[in-house]
Amino acid sequence: MALIVQKYGGTSVGSPDRIKNVARKVAKFHAQGHQIVVVVSAMSGETNRLIALAKELTPAPDPRELDVVVSTGEQVTIGLLAMALHAEGIPAKSYTGAQVKILTDDAHTKARILSINDAAIRSDLSEGKVVIVAGFQGVDTEGNITTLGRGGSDTSGVALAAALKADECQIYTDVDGVYTTDPRIVPEARKLDTITFEEMLEMASLGSKVLQIRSVEFAGKYKVKLRVLSSFKEECQGTLITIEESKSMEQPIISGIAFNRDEAKITVQSVPDQPGIAYQILGPVADANIDIDMIIQNSGHNGLTDFSFTVGRSDLDKTINVLDSVKAVINAKGIESDKSLCKVSIVGVGMRSHPGVAAKMFRTLSEEGINIRMISTSEIKISVVIEEKYLELAVRVLHKAFGLGGAG
Repeated sequence: MALIVQKYGGTSVGSPDRIKNVARKVAKFHAQGHQIVVVVSAMSGETNRLIALAKELTPAPDPRELDVVVSTGEQVTIGLLAMALHAEGIPAKSYTGAQVKILTDDAHTKARILSINDAAIRSDLSEGKVVIVAGFQGVDTEGNITTLGRGGSDTSGVALAAALKADECQIYTDVDGVYTTDPRIVPEARKLDTITFEEMLEMASLGSKVLQIRSVEFAGKYKVKLRVLSSFKEECQGTLITIEESKSMEQPIISGIAFNRDEAKITVQSVPDQPGIAYQILGPVADANIDIDMIIQNSGHNGLTDFSFTVGRSDLDKTINVLDSVKAVINAKGIESDKSLCKVSIVGVGMRSHPGVAAKMFRTLSEEGINIRMISTSEIKISVVIEEKYLELAVRVLHKAFGLGGAG
């Protein structure tokens, strides 16, 4: 008997029939004697619908009240799934994040989990019940409902698995595992049987939509055995995300290619080339809770330098407003922005022991006439910012250049 946490995404519970399908799948595991905790997202499209309703009333909804509204999507799903399990003859009980007491900080719309009270869940499991928990949400110390950001149900699932010391956390979605890249762009993309947490963390941070980055961070930190599977394929083994690197002699140099269309570049022009200027620019941006990605400070000339960095497109206007407010303080000549860009990244632990990977990437892009605007590297990834119109071409040619297609 194992304790298993299963998370089902919005497409997996997108209709009553699909909720019934999830109930039947959960019932099979329960019949095998396993203790099952199910974490669910809102039904597909529901969160977007709720956000749209809020924005019909005001273009900038109060974050606290927006959390109150959007958290109801998961509340509907947990109740419906409990009813579907009851219809299968399975004892089940649903909980909102607040009822479990998934305690978070007070950063509304992108809160972070601080702790989980697992007492009620353990009590129900000991009585043979399936426990169903609303993903994506929690409650702060003042009792306010909070949400964890888009994709936050993955984080809820992994955090519960960590708190319960589950034997495995299974993330059920509309894909049957982690692929070398998006099969919609590269039909030859191959499903990976395993991938390391380190690689998955990079893939998630670089734009892969299979798992939310914080869920991978949680899983790696607490050594939660994590598997990505399809809700719609039976006997699917999915992709296992492992702590240790494969010892196979055929370990590839590159495991996958990630990309992100949500890139905007900002250049702060002609600021003093002196100690502290980076902090004077980026400090206020960080204080506004805006995530910064790549950073380049150009070589100085006549005591001045240009400072460039990238943010998500959704944060572009907010970032420019912040910079406008400190423009005079930092003596900037001007602020330029470009949102016609994207980021393409290659990821693989094999890079550590194989020189020449960057050169091969740059040569491949050069041969297609693709100009690189910015570059960022780590031990196991290389990212480039290019014009968005070249994104699909870049992914296809890099996938082929690094031999990622073919049988798995």
